[in-house]
Formats: sequence, C-alpha cells, structure tokens
Amino acid sequence: MARVDRLLANLGYGSRREVTDLVARRQVVLDGAVLKDAGARIAVTADLPERMTVAGHPVDPPAPLTLVMHKPLDVVCSHREPGRSVYELLPPRWRARIPALSSIGRLDKDTSGLLLITDDGPFLHRVISPRRHVAKRYLATLDRPLRGDEAAVFAAGTLMLATEPEPLAPALLEPLGPAQARLTLTEGRYHQARRMFAAVGNHVTALHRDRIGGLDLPGDLDPGDWRPLTPQEQIALFA
Repeated sequence: MARVDRLLANLGYGSRREVTDLVARRQVVLDGAVLKDAGARIAVTADLPERMTVAGHPVDPPAPLTLVMHKPLDVVCSHREPGRSVYELLPPRWRARIPALSSIGRLDKDTSGLLLITDDGPFLHRVISPRRHVAKRYLATLDRPLRGDEAAVFAAGTLMLATEPEPLAPALLEPLGPAQARLTLTEGRYHQARRMFAAVGNHVTALHRDRIGGLDLPGDLDPGDWRPLTPQEQIALFA
C-alpha cells in the first residue's frame, strides 16, 4: 500500500504538494472513480496503469520497472557523459522517478542495439553478476578481412588487453563474412569487443548488440524505441 501523493511524486508527476493539487483538480481517477484524498492509501500492483489515470492518461508503470530499448547511435548511456543520453528518449518526468532508472551495463556512443534500463537493483545485479555468466552478443563490422585464426585466439582464454591484469574469459567468434563476425562475451570490460579486435590487428567500424542471455532484440523496436520488458522476456533473458 502507498499514499497517492507519495506514489505519484515518486513517479515524477511533481512534488507532493503538486500532486495534492492534481487530486484537488479531480485529475486522478482510480477504478473509474475520482480520487478526492491525496493521502489515501492504495494497492500498488503491476496493473495500476490499467486502473488509474492522471490528467486523462494511464499512470506510468510503478516500480519495479525494466525497459527494453533499441539504442540508436550517437546517444550515451550515462547521466554524466556529454551529449544526448538514452534517458532523453524517455518521458521527461521519468528523470525524477524514485528509485531512479539506470542502464544495465552500457553501450558506447558508437554502438547500437539491445539495452536494458531498470530501477530494480536486485534484477540489475542478477544480469551483470559474473557468477550468472549472462552472455552478450554483438555483430561487428571490421575495417579489414578476418585473418582466420581469431576464433581460436578468442576461445583460448589467454588473450590479454592493454592495461588489464587478467586474461579475458573465452569468447565465441562466428565469422559471417570476410569482414563481419558475431562475437559472444560473458564479461563486460571497458570497450571489450573493440579492444579484442584491436588486439588481433583489426579495427571495428560498426558494432551492434543483438542479444543478452536468451533475449533477442525485439523486432518491433526501431532505433530509439523502447517498451517495458514483458515477464516472458525476463524469463528468456536468463534461459
């Protein structure tokens, strides 16, 4: 149970005073009835957007919330990096949500593809925990043709990257063409895919993540599109 004023304030609809004003102006409706008391306690369930409206629109999904996004190029995943961020693709009020939304891992500005964004701390840690070995798959376009030995080098578990004290875990490389390959990683080191190809004398010109765990980038999402992750997709993620 949660107070209406606190719930809507945490969803970014304004301060508790501003939410109280929304209620006073008969802008909040629950189960077909206008709410009259901003201090009323209501059950916070996953179907709340089907039961409550604010100013005539379904209320935003309550926490815990996880989104799946097709990250476009030229946006960053950090609140602090310069440039346009993935959070600017979401409704502006979502930047005021409590708990805050965070990306699960990052894709750099020049990498597109599957990105998960969540306010669910335990879920985030399940995905990124080294013990879970949730794999990430990338499609890489290269500046030069593959030599032919890259799959063996990446699978050996002995490849060292500059400034790294430990060798990389084994990774799966599947050539798709003379200068294109699919790379599956179980680690998330800084710019790992690009640095791995650099270590074998090549350069990544385009990088796209199309899978995390057992979850493929949904085909209904164009670059910049997003939606809540479904329960079935969450199960697939850890399959």
